[in-house]
Amino acid sequence: MGIRIGILGYGNLGRGVECAIRQNPDMELKAVFTRRDPESVNILTESAKVCHVNEAREWAEKLDVMILCGGSATDLPVQTPEYAGLFNVVDSFDTHARIPEHFANVDAAARKGGKVAIISVGWDPGLFSLNRMYANAILPEGKDYTFWGRGVSQGHSDAIRRIAGVKDAKQYTIPVEDALKAVRAGENPDLTTRQKHTRECFVVAEEGADKAAIEKEIKTMPNYFAEYDTTVHFITAEELRRDHSGIPHGGLVLRSGVTGWEKENKHLIEYNLKLDSNPEFTASVIVAYARAAYRLSTEGAKGCRTVFDIAPAYLSAKSGEELRASML
Repeated sequence: MGIRIGILGYGNLGRGVECAIRQNPDMELKAVFTRRDPESVNILTESAKVCHVNEAREWAEKLDVMILCGGSATDLPVQTPEYAGLFNVVDSFDTHARIPEHFANVDAAARKGGKVAIISVGWDPGLFSLNRMYANAILPEGKDYTFWGRGVSQGHSDAIRRIAGVKDAKQYTIPVEDALKAVRAGENPDLTTRQKHTRECFVVAEEGADKAAIEKEIKTMPNYFAEYDTTVHFITAEELRRDHSGIPHGGLVLRSGVTGWEKENKHLIEYNLKLDSNPEFTASVIVAYARAAYRLSTEGAKGCRTVFDIAPAYLSAKSGEELRASML
């Protein structure tokens, strides 16, 4: 019998987790939990059940790991501490500034319940965090740079859709090529937010809406667009469906550093992701960490962890012997 997985929330990320489980033979999806009417939710795994979220507690002894696929704004701050007392859990909490607070809340719940929780799993935070940490440890004298895109920012797209007169929208985050070139050249530039990324918006306006007012509201929106050079394109719903239906993303983590007695030698570490589907890739990272949560739990571990605390071998379905023979 494989690692028994539950999914809480069946949006883009939940569907991605379901697909990822199918690619991991040591795992089995047992149940999907939803706030919707379970009869209205059609999943792909015929052997798994769809249950209302209120039934989750009844599954406490039937699941090895519960993967939490809610949003970071309002869902996960409540759900992760709640379910960490009942299940081993993994989440993708990505509000960077609130991670310490979230960790403390989840750690208390997981320790009380005797469970393992791994938070903030994905590619940023997650794989990018690991690469920043490794690079800092290896090149202590240097500078970090993180670029995101070109890709769809779901949070920024949602912010545009909430503007009066907007029917639908997609927003792309785009690295500034000159800034990237300067980093790769070892120039160690000091870059402002505006110098690192631009934002491009594709907006479908309601009929008769004031497009000039919509564009102004987008470009002046604090914390989302005001700090960036932003371009707004108004297009038809058909053009949005035809040209912008995917959820691609990606980015780069770079560290430029020096070694040598006189710091005479320069080095550049670069880690690059190009993703056709942001939620499906994020889900694939989460599923690997679900394996780690299960293994840690079987060893008697308790409490909260982040990607910094998990040894790489815990992520792999291969044994230590197989890893040493094939990848070391």
